[in-house]
Amino acid sequence: MARLPQLRAMESFEAVGRLGSVAAAAAELGVTAGAVSQQVRRLEAHLGVTLLERQGRGLELTRWGRLYHAGLADGFARLAEAERPLRAAMEGAPLVVSGLPTVAAKWLGRVLYDWARAHPEWPVRLISEDDPRAGAGVDFAMCFGAPEGQGATLFTDEAVPACAPALLAAHAPVGPEELLDMPLLRIDWSAQYDRFTPPGWEPWAALNGLPPPQATPVMSFAQTAAAIDAAVAGQGVVLGQRAMMHEALVTGQLVVPFDLGLPLSQPYSLGWSREALEKPGGTALRDWLVARGREERKA
Repeated sequence: MARLPQLRAMESFEAVGRLGSVAAAAAELGVTAGAVSQQVRRLEAHLGVTLLERQGRGLELTRWGRLYHAGLADGFARLAEAERPLRAAMEGAPLVVSGLPTVAAKWLGRVLYDWARAHPEWPVRLISEDDPRAGAGVDFAMCFGAPEGQGATLFTDEAVPACAPALLAAHAPVGPEELLDMPLLRIDWSAQYDRFTPPGWEPWAALNGLPPPQATPVMSFAQTAAAIDAAVAGQGVVLGQRAMMHEALVTGQLVVPFDLGLPLSQPYSLGWSREALEKPGGTALRDWLVARGREERKA
């Protein structure tokens, strides 16, 4: 295969042929007219033909110049076309964020809504998984536990008792011990998190110097989000995480009768794939999520 001449020389000649003058080509390429002329002469020497000839004050393509320019123009057009699918894929593909079902529904959902409003040019797609991990189609994953690989710690949540205002008014507990006599909602975390000591009514009572609850919970839930929704509906008292109950607490759908918390044994963390930071908006989204986690930690 014959060695191609320098691309800069080919680019210079294509611009001269298309624009009709060395000066116009130089202005487009951001170089001097002398540099363009030198590149064209280099190309002519390589090909062994004359590509341009001067006619009065202007330039015209020779027969060989017209033939070669047509091929060059087609080649540069193909190069530009080859770039379009790549840019379309990069700009059109959303950044995929994964999280545990409750995290996706109660924390990531509202945080990414703020992101979408601030950065409509970088769309995101939120998915929920029982075991979220970055990689294999997932750009960012918010997990429970310390980060693995590329990642950052976000915040450590705290579980507090919360219920609907109407339920609190109906029972009117005087102290936290009486709270344990109200209808309690239980959250049974997946067995894969047993090593992390999931929060529960028994450890919450022990931490706060209270006797363990005697009554059987009225309902048990596999997901914290479902238990929070049941508490909003007035079905009982949930030992829910502050960050996950944020919207319900701010709107008054839930209240915390006694502000006695049980810190979770592990923090939430954010992990990301190497490819995520190569996507448009990837680094900005990582920094956004880490900053929001920092704000949550302060709160």
